[in-house]
Amino acid sequence: MNVAAVQMVSGPDLQANLEQARGLLQQAQRAGAELAVLPEYFGFMGWRETDKLQLAEAWGHGPMQAFLAQQAQTLGLWIVGGTVPLATDDPQRVANASLVYDPQGRCVARYDKIHLFRFHDGQRGYDEAAVLKAGEQPVTFALRDRAGHVWRVGLSVCYDLRFAELYRLLAADVLVVPAAFTYVTGQAHWEVLLRARAIENQAYVIASGQGGEHPNGRQTWGQSMVVDPWGEVLAQQSRGPGVVVAELSRARLQEVRQRLPALQHRRLLLGAPQLS
Repeated sequence: MNVAAVQMVSGPDLQANLEQARGLLQQAQRAGAELAVLPEYFGFMGWRETDKLQLAEAWGHGPMQAFLAQQAQTLGLWIVGGTVPLATDDPQRVANASLVYDPQGRCVARYDKIHLFRFHDGQRGYDEAAVLKAGEQPVTFALRDRAGHVWRVGLSVCYDLRFAELYRLLAADVLVVPAAFTYVTGQAHWEVLLRARAIENQAYVIASGQGGEHPNGRQTWGQSMVVDPWGEVLAQQSRGPGVVVAELSRARLQEVRQRLPALQHRRLLLGAPQLS
């Protein structure tokens, strides 16, 4: 199955972002992809974090959700819609939701980002909990490809990448990671974390990032890539908008898991003590 990691440099203009995403999804479809993954905040990166509240969509309605459904149906693609800000019962916070659409344009899965990013290096600071409401449930979905193979796909978003226990719970064949990693943290940790999640779960990883300098002055790392279950980077793009296409092989997945059956050798249960 061919897949595409879509890299963008989104800004505060929703329509311009959707047009950028449309062209990149068309490029992915022409390259033979069956599944395309958009980055976190593909539709909108505003001037301030609170701008997300103004664009929050009701679950099941809104321009970003309509766009994803239309593109999935028009292009005949499975699409993981990066993230969409969805309204919650708290008017001061939105859910950072990753939405999955099948080739008929139906939304078949929703995952609300569980782990919320907080970072400060003395100059730059971020605290997602100020405007985001954390999700609670890990989510997977089943994708039947054109060859008839069924893949268990696990959903995650950006900062989730640092929490290995989430990926153990997903127990997936394919892990998707839409992201908007900062330049500083991405340069230090992005690739090594992606490869680690692939190796320890013996799964493919599709990582779609924001990658460039945004109108609000934020710099994101990019380096969207597809990693195989042995930890090999199959394809990647450094910076700027683009599409990374790679082939996922069911035979390769099975070969890695049979050669080194690490998933069968686990002895410790999840649930380590919390650090104070």
